[in-house]
Amino acid sequence: MNNAVSAGQALNPDTEQALAAQVRAAAAEGRRLAIRGGGSKGFYGNAVAADAALDCNAHTGVVAYEPTELAITVRGGTRLAAVEALLAEHGQQLPFEPPHFGPAPGESTATIGGVVAAGLSGPRRPYAASVRDAVLGVRLLNGKGEVLAFGGRVMKNVAGYDVSRLMAGSLGVLGVLLEVSLKVIPRPPDTLTLVREVTLAEALDLLRHWSRQALPITATAWLDGRLHVRVDGGEEALAETRRIVEGLPLEAAEAFWRDLREQRLGFFAGDAPLWRLSLPPATPATATADLGAGASLVEWGAALRWLRGELPAARVRALAQAAGGHATLFRGGGGGAPADGVFTPLAAVPLRLHRNLKRAFDPQGILNPGRLYPDL
Repeated sequence: MNNAVSAGQALNPDTEQALAAQVRAAAAEGRRLAIRGGGSKGFYGNAVAADAALDCNAHTGVVAYEPTELAITVRGGTRLAAVEALLAEHGQQLPFEPPHFGPAPGESTATIGGVVAAGLSGPRRPYAASVRDAVLGVRLLNGKGEVLAFGGRVMKNVAGYDVSRLMAGSLGVLGVLLEVSLKVIPRPPDTLTLVREVTLAEALDLLRHWSRQALPITATAWLDGRLHVRVDGGEEALAETRRIVEGLPLEAAEAFWRDLREQRLGFFAGDAPLWRLSLPPATPATATADLGAGASLVEWGAALRWLRGELPAARVRALAQAAGGHATLFRGGGGGAPADGVFTPLAAVPLRLHRNLKRAFDPQGILNPGRLYPDL
């Protein structure tokens, strides 16, 4: 594999040692650390009760990238935008279409370490891969300041128990991501978005019907009585899919999916709390009707449902659990987080496993304490 370093990202050999030294000093002094990258996902998760920040923004650079291997290895502080630009030069992209959540349109401070730690995927997730699916390997700092490596840099090197994928969605409570190796995929030759005016119930029926066919669908979203369906592929594939899906082509489709991914659509405007429900796609449209949500948006073939409004946390969680899923208070608005955190509390056995993992990676509990669950 060839080493490739993009402009402005020359590898600094001292940053890893500096981060390790800071973690070791904090462990020796019993100080808790809040891991800091670009800050784009700072709203997500629970508040961290820390004594100091561990700034990872200087730990940047592309460690290895050979396009024919369909994999890239970068340091955790590397900007997501820089990685996407490099991949685009070679006709490739990340399969999970991660959100940036920049401070303003066109601006992005998101880092690769933050992308993996947050574990958030975009519209392509159910049709290509999640963040966790794309992780091939990691190097990380544990809570004792030790450098650990798991997995590999290319798909053929991944074997054994895949500890590296535990880092996806862990929000930094297990370690500081120094390097991440990710799968990449080719960019599609062409893309088309079709729109149909249907009720949510009708949309769910259509999505279930299409899921049983080999259609090149790469994103779906139902909002305000309109079902948006994105398909990728060659000219013949798009023509055949358009015949089956029907609907009208959407102008400025790229902007629509980008604004959906970055939560810049009108649905996301305002201060009302935003709930994220992960549910089985077959969950009926009426399941959330009695919650009194001000608005709803459905993605991922009906597996991801967003609700806006001052909704009772216990009822939202109970509904999601009864359907076989879970609920997260994604953005809390002005009301603050529930006392037991923004994520659905774990049952006894999963909680014990999480605690054991935390003790194994971070014995003193100094890394991002409380970010994932209040008592971790």
